[in-house]
Amino acid sequence: MKSLVILNDPPYGTERCYNGLRLAHALLKNDPEGEVTVFLMADSVSCAKAGQKTPEGYYSIERMLKRVTTGRGSVLLCGTCMDARGIAETEIVAGARRSTMDELAAATLAADKVLVF
Repeated sequence: MKSLVILNDPPYGTERCYNGLRLAHALLKNDPEGEVTVFLMADSVSCAKAGQKTPEGYYSIERMLKRVTTGRGSVLLCGTCMDARGIAETEIVAGARRSTMDELAAATLAADKVLVF
């Protein structure tokens, strides 16, 4: 099954991105043939900022994204949202990439399930 997980919130302060990524990991783990695309929009594009330093014992959204990209998943970032927040392509985690609304539309049409956090 193809799943599309769309995240909107900032990486920290709420737990929506955390829970969305937990679900993405569970989907990858429980469906060996499945594909998961995580699309970061609005403030969630900050999730993909490389070099995050979280307090000891606190979850790391950067590490959670890397688990998606090293599996069968992909991580796409809204380019317009990146520009609005001053995030350059050189600042994002390896394996994630800048994307467009057209690519999000295509991923939505191709997905069996679309989940929005």
